[in-house]
This record gives sequence, C-alpha cells and structure tokens, in this order.
Amino acid sequence: MDDPPDWIAEFTVTPREFVAHLDAVADSGRTPITISALAAHLAGRAPLPPRPVLLTFDDGFADLPGPTAETLAERGLPATAYLTTGALAPGGHCLLPPAPMMALAQAAELERAGMEIGSHTVTHAQLDTLTGRRLRAELRDSKAALEDTLGHLVPHLAYPHGYNSPRVRAMAADVGYETATAVRHALSSERDERYRIARLIVRRTHTVADVRAWLAGGGARIAPYRDGPKTVGWRWYRRARAAVHGPEFAG
Repeated sequence: MDDPPDWIAEFTVTPREFVAHLDAVADSGRTPITISALAAHLAGRAPLPPRPVLLTFDDGFADLPGPTAETLAERGLPATAYLTTGALAPGGHCLLPPAPMMALAQAAELERAGMEIGSHTVTHAQLDTLTGRRLRAELRDSKAALEDTLGHLVPHLAYPHGYNSPRVRAMAADVGYETATAVRHALSSERDERYRIARLIVRRTHTVADVRAWLAGGGARIAPYRDGPKTVGWRWYRRARAAVHGPEFAG
C-alpha cells in the first residue's frame, strides 16, 4: 500500500517496491516453492529443488486476493498465505487493529491464483503467553475454519509475530499441524526445525539490495540456533503482562 494504517506501516511496502522485490526474486535464479514443498523435504519425503525460496504473506489484508496475488501470478511465483481467521469472518473476534481485510470466503481465490493457505490463528494473540485452553482454541479453531472454507486439510501454521515456545510448538504438533513458521530474522536451512521455520520480515526500510543479498544467501544469520537470553527474557516479560492484562496483540 502507498498509505497503510500507521500500526502496520513498518511491515508494508509500496506497490512499486513490491514489484521491484518480486523482479529481484524472478531474476535470482531461485526456484519459488510453497510451504508444502519445504515440509516434504524437512520430513524426509522429497528433495528440494535447486536454490529454493519461499514467499509468505501473513494476516490476510485486502490487497492479497487482488493486486498482490495478481502481481505474483504475472511472474509465475507461487507463495503461501497465512490467514488470521477472526479478522476475516463477519463478526469475528480479533486483536488486529483496524485495517482493510479480505474476506475468509476469498481464500479459494488465493488458491486459484497459486497461493497455498495456512493458518495464522484466530485472534493474532501472543501465543506463548496464553493458557493451554486458549492456545489450543487459537490453533484448532483457525485450522477448522480454513478447512471448512476450502474443503481440504490445512496442515501449516505461522505464529503471529513469530512468538512461540516449546509448549506452543508441542501444541501445534498435537493439534495436527505439520509445520509452523516463526520469524527469527534469519535465513532458513536444510537443518531448520519443522515447528519454528525461520523467516525474514520485509520492512518498509528494506531495499532491493537487501532482498538481493538474502537471495544470495547473505545479510542474515542462518537457522537453526538456540534462543538467546534477550528472547527468553522478553517472553517472560510478556507473560507477566498477559497475566495482568489478558491476551495481547502480537505485533
């Protein structure tokens, strides 16, 4: 978007920048894949194509089934869209601040355009601060809503803002997800963990040169690696806040 809401502006790019980023992907010689292809490799079922790259889009903003999907399709670039179901269904409950959103019924349009659909929970809460009951509901109910809409299994999850923990990862597996993506601000690898696959967030300040550096395998650390003290400390701080204030928006 050229004029995104303030709360999400940091994580958006203009239409012109988006085209430049996708052109860099198309020109990189990498093979675009969906999360299912990566899942098959991490589970030992199939090899990856040469020099793979995975493009993902979170939440389900209104541009996704329109200009975003069209721009990807024009370049023959498959992608994965992780949808926050509470923000997309009429009368749904969600912690996302106001923004133009797509409708849940449009998920099938994304599939026809070459996108794979994954879950991004119901409310976009900080999953690692929730009680076990609420955590299970976030993971289970979003999965069920997408499966009812699309008529097939949805085995992939993205943690809102990447927030996860060993307990969250175990619950994702127990509910029936085959993979889960985090953030980690890192490049993934063939040794990455199925339930916290590393991703890089494209921010408004990132340039085409940054994207090209990532595509060349540089400019960021490589997962897997252990959580550092700051990550663990930040998790405990957020848990304490949630105990006082209740579930909070992951963003």
